Order: sequence, then structure tokens, then C-alpha cells
Amino acid sequence: MSLNLFWFLPTHGDGRYLGTPRGARTVDHAYLQQIAQAAERVGFGGVLIPTGRSCEDSWLVAASLIPVTQRLKFLVALRPGVISPTLAARQAATLDRLSQGRALFNLVTGGDPDELAAEGVFLDHAERYEAAAEFTRVWRRVLEGETVNFQGKHVQVEGARLMFPPVQQPRPPLYFGGSSDAAQDLAAEQVELYLTWGEPPAQVAEKIAQVREKAAALGRQVRFGIRLHVIVRETTEEAWQDARRLIAHVDDETIARARASFARFDSVGQQRMAALHDGSRDHLEISPNLWAGVGLVRAGAGTALVGDGPTVARRIAEYADLGIDTFILSGYPHLEEAYRVSELVFPHLDVATNSPAAASDAIRPQGEVIANDFAPDKIH
Repeated sequence: MSLNLFWFLPTHGDGRYLGTPRGARTVDHAYLQQIAQAAERVGFGGVLIPTGRSCEDSWLVAASLIPVTQRLKFLVALRPGVISPTLAARQAATLDRLSQGRALFNLVTGGDPDELAAEGVFLDHAERYEAAAEFTRVWRRVLEGETVNFQGKHVQVEGARLMFPPVQQPRPPLYFGGSSDAAQDLAAEQVELYLTWGEPPAQVAEKIAQVREKAAALGRQVRFGIRLHVIVRETTEEAWQDARRLIAHVDDETIARARASFARFDSVGQQRMAALHDGSRDHLEISPNLWAGVGLVRAGAGTALVGDGPTVARRIAEYADLGIDTFILSGYPHLEEAYRVSELVFPHLDVATNSPAAASDAIRPQGEVIANDFAPDKIH
């Protein structure tokens, strides 16, 4: 099975060390462009653009990088609860058209109550997933060309439809990650690819089996992906040295503050990540070559594969054997590590090639929409 390998755009910051401003970089458009072009040049199929109040807006970042890339796909955050599903569908179709079919979407329900409150979302965990399910049902149907009337508990629309369809048909793929039962139910019903953070293989296998079973009960199949950091070097000894160096300037006070911050999250996935290290520097290798040190101070994906190229490739292959076909990788700093991963890991894997997207019939000459209602398709 050819693997889809994605990289990461660090719109929340980048540098050589975690938990300190030492060695930090200016993450401006020029730097993000460097990373995107490097990822494309070395063979990554796409990039994940993160979301949250600590990040630049993922949609605007993606739009700004379309003209300076040719094949790279952009996995952009879709945020139910902070935008209407109809507007989100229109934006998604536009991004897909402008990029000629290079748009992918990552459904993010959020897990930090403080951040959600700042966005005007005051739903608890169960209610957020109810709202996300309703949002996604409308978003999918509108993108697929339907005129949608929907009266839900959280979402109500009448006559929702698109004038300009996306390039990818029936619509761009939807990615999603979540570890709770509600999240798995949503994934089984509505998404194309279920993402997990980098837990030990046995835990990942359990989640995959659960989602696969739930999807099968609905007559569906779901693909699987995983989000991991990578610390790869010429030798495994060097890789472990650099893993330790990455957190060399993280003090106990910073770890304690991060742990307190994580504790307020109602995200089951974040709780599982935090439990892997429990705020301790001891025993951070939680599975062979799987290191939880990143998660001491970073929310979200907190584990890294550590080793030389063949070793990291073997660990990736172990996850692939569980049914995972998409790997979203990253490393600090993200520019240099994109090259390092491609040079040391790619030769040991079957990496899917990323050919230029072909324009479909969705991109065609057409006049201006008349009366905000229809697009003329012939000359009278």
C-alpha cells in the first residue's frame, strides 16, 4: 500500500527548542512559503494547517500559498459552531476551485472551554458533537449539489445551496479526529478519514477497530490516518540525543503550567495524550521508539517517532499494518526537518506520488450569477 505522507505548517510558532523563546523563529508568510514549497519539493502530498487562537487563520494561510505551490494539498480546519455550514460549504468550494482540487478539510470541534467561550461557543462536550453532526450533514449535502432544508436542534437552514461546485466530486474529502464515543460515532457516519494522535500501536489498533465496526454497521468504510512528530537522524543514538535536546530548556514550572492547562480540556484525545507522560520526564519512551516528550508542553499531538531512517520507517510500517494509509508528520524546526525526513525515511517506504490536479468540468467559462440565484449556462 502506498502511503500518503503529509507535513505540517507551524502557524503557532517554530524553533529548535520547546517551551522557551530560545531559538524561536519569525513565522511570517515568507517562512510558511519556504516550508510549503520544501514539503512539495521533497515529495510530501500535503500539509496540515492547525487551528486555534494561538494560530494564524488556516483558510487564509492556505489561500495565500495556493499561488506559490502546484501539487501540494492543504488540510484546512472546519470549525462547526463558529460558522454557518452553508457559508463554510461555499468557502470550501471556492478554496477547492482556486486550488484546482487541492483542498481537504479537517473537522475540529475543539476541546478547550476557554478558547471555545472566546469564540462564542458555550456547549458542553455532548452538545458540541450534536452540533457538529448537524453542521456536517448540511455541509456535506450542500457541497454535493443538493438544495438543503434542515431543521435540527443546533442548525437550521432553508434553501441552502451552491452556485459554483467544487472541483473534487462529489466534494472534497473530510478528515476528523476524536477519541470519545461521540467522536467515533460522528466519524463512522460522516467522514472519509479518521485521524488519531500517535498513541502506542495497541491503543491505535483498538480505536481503528471501534471506528471500523461502527462504520460497517452503517454500511460505510472509513480510511485511517495518524498525526506524529518525527526526530530522525543518521543514527538512533543521535536521534535520542536530539529528542532530549528539544526539551532541554523546559523547566518544571513550565511543565506544571502546561499540565494545568491540559486539565481544563474536555477533549478525550487530549486527556489520553497527557496520560502518556503524566507530566513526568521519566519513562518518556512509551513504546519502542515512540517518545512522549513533546506532549509535556504542547497540546494536541504530543508524541514523536525517534530513530534512524530505517527504524522510523519500520515504526511507520507497523502503523500502516493496522490499516493507516495517511501519516501527518512534523519536526522542529519544520523547514530543515522536512528535508531530513524525506532524505532519511522516504527511501524506506512506498510513498504515494502527488501528481498535479486536473481541472474538471466544474471549472468552466460562465457569466456572473444573476439576481444572486443562478448562473447562465448558454448565450441567448
